[in-house]
Amino acid sequence: MTNVNDKWLRIVGITMLLAVSIVSNGFHHKPLTVEILLRILISFVSITVTWHVIRALIFHFRRKYFSRHDILKRLFFTFLTGSIATTIIIWITAAFRYLAIYGNLDNFRSTGHSASVTVNNMTISLNMFGFDFVQAATNFIFFQVIYEALFFARDSRQYQQKLKVAEQEQEKLRMANLQSQLDTLKQQVNPHFLFNSLNVLDSLIEDDPKQARVFLEELSTVYRYLLRANEQHLTDLGTELDFIHSYYHLLKTRHGPALQLNVTIDERYQSHRIPPLTLQLLIENAVKHNIILPDQPLQIDIITDQDSRLQVRNNVQRKTMRVVSNGVGLTNILTKYKMLAQPAPIISENDGQFIVTLPLIETAVHQT
Repeated sequence: MTNVNDKWLRIVGITMLLAVSIVSNGFHHKPLTVEILLRILISFVSITVTWHVIRALIFHFRRKYFSRHDILKRLFFTFLTGSIATTIIIWITAAFRYLAIYGNLDNFRSTGHSASVTVNNMTISLNMFGFDFVQAATNFIFFQVIYEALFFARDSRQYQQKLKVAEQEQEKLRMANLQSQLDTLKQQVNPHFLFNSLNVLDSLIEDDPKQARVFLEELSTVYRYLLRANEQHLTDLGTELDFIHSYYHLLKTRHGPALQLNVTIDERYQSHRIPPLTLQLLIENAVKHNIILPDQPLQIDIITDQDSRLQVRNNVQRKTMRVVSNGVGLTNILTKYKMLAQPAPIISENDGQFIVTLPLIETAVHQT
């Protein structure tokens, strides 16, 4: 709780106090004699001992009275014990200094210039039994301010580190939650797609067993891709288009010329990425909600523009009967883009065209 790295603070602080002592005593103007060297040494030892004794007391009472409610008690005991310790050190230092000057302690008295206050010609000494209140208060304020600032800096640094760790943990939890949601969204596609495909297969078995066999083979190919796609968040546009061609052939098995797909993709966008099965969901959505007849063909276009966007559009010819929908398709796509921190797809309907505009994701941007 009280460990702080104050090594350089002590080195610089003691050096500065020693320099102040040398200047205030005028040692820098006197010849460098043995006596002067000895007195400087005594001052150095006195300052060093004083610093470390008061430091130890500050640490001790900070450990003992660490609660905010005990701050006044901590400061009081630090001041009291520090003042007593400082007084004793001053006595001992004065004795050694006297001994260095006179060679004996016969007439030694720990006297010096002590502070006093004069009120109405009455002088009140701030020194009692060798205890100098002004010096005690000065030492207390000096050391307490220094170490309180040091503790504050340390606590602030530790708080920032803890805050950073907490933010990292929160981000990990957030990403784990997003991963869980994204995985859930992926799994929604499988039963949705399989259910619709099996319905198609069921109708073909009776109407055209040969076409049903072809449909089953295409379904097997498509489902292998679907299983692989669930292992990743993004896939190359080129790879997704290869899958869409297989998926389109699967749909074509049933609808024939009533369903038409045109793909016009700029080659430079082949390596751009989108969430897997996005195009499949959009095509399936168009097939599900629109009439598909030889005299009313459903036209689906997949094209790119100059703004790195992919458009999937179809002519609107909605079925007269209400189609039951669980909202998985478009909601799934919007949510995927949101979770991947990408611009949201734009859904619009203009001039009889239902249009979904998808942002294409550059590989370098995604990896960043």
